[in-house]
Amino acid sequence: MTWRFALKITFTGGKPATSGIAVLPVFEGNKSFGSVKDYIKAGGAQYKDAASAAKFKGKSGQVFDVYAPKGVKTSRLHVVGAGKKDKFDAEMFAAKVTKSLLMSGETAVTFHLDGLDISADDAARAAVGARLAAYRFDNYKTKLTKDKKPSLTTVRVTYDSAAKVKKAYDNFHGPVCDGVIYARDLVNEPPNKIYPKSYAARVKKLESLGLKIEVLGEKKMKALGMNALIGVGLGSARESQMVVMRWNGGKKGAKPAAIIGKGVTFDTGGISLKPGAGMWDMKGDMGGSAAVVGAMIGIAGRKAKANVVGIIGLVENMPDGKAQLPGDVVKSMSGQTIEVLNTDAEGRLVLADALHYANTKYKPAAMINLATLTGAIIISLGHEHAGVFSNDDALAEQIASASEGSGERSWRLPLLPEYDKLLNTPNADMKNIGGREAGSITAAQFLKRFVGDTPWAHIDVAGTAMKNKRHDPRETTFGTGYGVRLLNHWIADNYEG
Repeated sequence: MTWRFALKITFTGGKPATSGIAVLPVFEGNKSFGSVKDYIKAGGAQYKDAASAAKFKGKSGQVFDVYAPKGVKTSRLHVVGAGKKDKFDAEMFAAKVTKSLLMSGETAVTFHLDGLDISADDAARAAVGARLAAYRFDNYKTKLTKDKKPSLTTVRVTYDSAAKVKKAYDNFHGPVCDGVIYARDLVNEPPNKIYPKSYAARVKKLESLGLKIEVLGEKKMKALGMNALIGVGLGSARESQMVVMRWNGGKKGAKPAAIIGKGVTFDTGGISLKPGAGMWDMKGDMGGSAAVVGAMIGIAGRKAKANVVGIIGLVENMPDGKAQLPGDVVKSMSGQTIEVLNTDAEGRLVLADALHYANTKYKPAAMINLATLTGAIIISLGHEHAGVFSNDDALAEQIASASEGSGERSWRLPLLPEYDKLLNTPNADMKNIGGREAGSITAAQFLKRFVGDTPWAHIDVAGTAMKNKRHDPRETTFGTGYGVRLLNHWIADNYEG
């Protein structure tokens, strides 16, 4: 599989670069290690004079350059303060530097990480940081001049053992990063390009990775009783879809892990129409489904030794003469009835049938769903953490651990009977909104009614899957790909022995 803006990534032992820019991390107090010391020695007075002029102390964020350095073959030395050694984050370091050099005119950069006493895994993450920072979505720009396009094409990482870092990258971090980039592409695409059928067709092509993929149209879903999901798309001229992706890399007969994603390819709010200002961002209301697709790419790409099923419900929520109305009562696949008081609380209707289908069809060991479900989660947690809700403490702890390992932050919020009562209505088994208070929690309480006794967690990614403001150098566009790394860590930690 080829990737747009794909940097060529190579790993070498602790040898000086012979072309391009040599990136030298120097720690606070002007402490240098590995081949960095050799560069500094070769630079001699040239290096010392430049460092003195820059008042360089190795503090985080300090930078200076030595152009046409003597004694080495690189075009320039890019010396970067790495701060305190025990706080060094190779991935973030590489991301910041890559972002700053992306348009430098140079085509190659070498990160000298040998001799730093970091793990091969951390060195592999440096390549991930570089790739994520280099990501752009310029598909529809036709007038970009050469000076507006990235010049950087190659990133080299030097490490004490090239074989070890390459293994860590090829066996895990590289394929997972592929998934993040694919998820970003999906979220960034305009809604006239990504709609239920076109989205399903893109995913179908991923069978080339070894995934088994089935696409369910409205006829099949209607026969299964998925009226909650189908109801959301009634006002659209575009047919709703459900896509099932399976990876059978574990023991035969072992229960799979299930990951489910909300895929509202565009959300006008339906008859409960959203305000016009900012509505264009609702192309990203399928960020949960994009994370599931990206996660499955990572799982297949690294040939995970686990059985995993990924399910995405794809709909377009539009206002029309045939659209679902506030006050309608629909019967879900589970047999439970739902009074739809707000057609803009549509994602939970999609997930209600997707979760029930996943649970009854595949009888998973555990289920996690991801969804850009509520604006309320942004009020609660901003754009720094996704909200986690779970009916199982052990699963919640697994997610917390995977969040820590992946760097994709999350925070658990409560589920309680007192919140559940807010969904009561005299007209059906439940209503699809709980009122202004505790909006994210009542949405999770709604989903909980469709998972039975299976360990389950809902991750609300409304604040993390799509962002218009960002400070993280790895998040370069509207779509972030949040969830791909977290899900892969969760699978690796708990289902691959």
